[in-house]
Amino acid sequence: MHRDAEHPTPLGRNPGPVRVGIGGPVGSGKTALVAALCRTLGAEIPLGVVTNDIYTTEDADFLHRQAILPPARIRAVATGCCPHTAIRDDIAANLDAVEELVRAEPSIQLVLVESGGDNLTATFSRALADLQIFVIDVAGGDKVPRKGGPGVTSSDLLVINKTDLAPLVGADLGVMDRDARARRGDRPTLFTSLRDDPGATAVADWLRARLPAVAVGS
Repeated sequence: MHRDAEHPTPLGRNPGPVRVGIGGPVGSGKTALVAALCRTLGAEIPLGVVTNDIYTTEDADFLHRQAILPPARIRAVATGCCPHTAIRDDIAANLDAVEELVRAEPSIQLVLVESGGDNLTATFSRALADLQIFVIDVAGGDKVPRKGGPGVTSSDLLVINKTDLAPLVGADLGVMDRDARARRGDRPTLFTSLRDDPGATAVADWLRARLPAVAVGS
């Protein structure tokens, strides 16, 4: 199930590669989505990843173990503070990490910036992210979309993940779709299960359609 209304965001507002922020609560599947996008898009688009954790490099370590990208294309930021601070309020560490990526790998045209696990208020500064993807999951209950918050209402794409768990937790995907529509208007929402679709095909297709033509097929 998915809804993908057109809501294009102008790119190129920031210098360098296109930067896509991926945020959402703890356990929603952000790192797994990043890994899936790297597997699906990595062969066609030169890309890198910046992960954010409060005290550790856990998410970057996971990506290294998966061997989805050369090690030089993954950078870790240990924020030492609430995750939203480093993606919205004081983005210097993330900008430095992006700069380090590009200096090491000048061919990079796309950088996925994963936030540490945060709440529904998490948003990326537009000086850091050209596009924002917000990830929630059905295990949190079908009430989450109607709770709103900037992550749900204003992200360029809302991903409702782990749909395969819906029968186990009693979540109604129809209710989640209805409430997401009510909160987001014409902004797109995609329902995903990385267990059923480990390549996150729909999210990858959405992203491809919004990247500058020069970034695709290089």
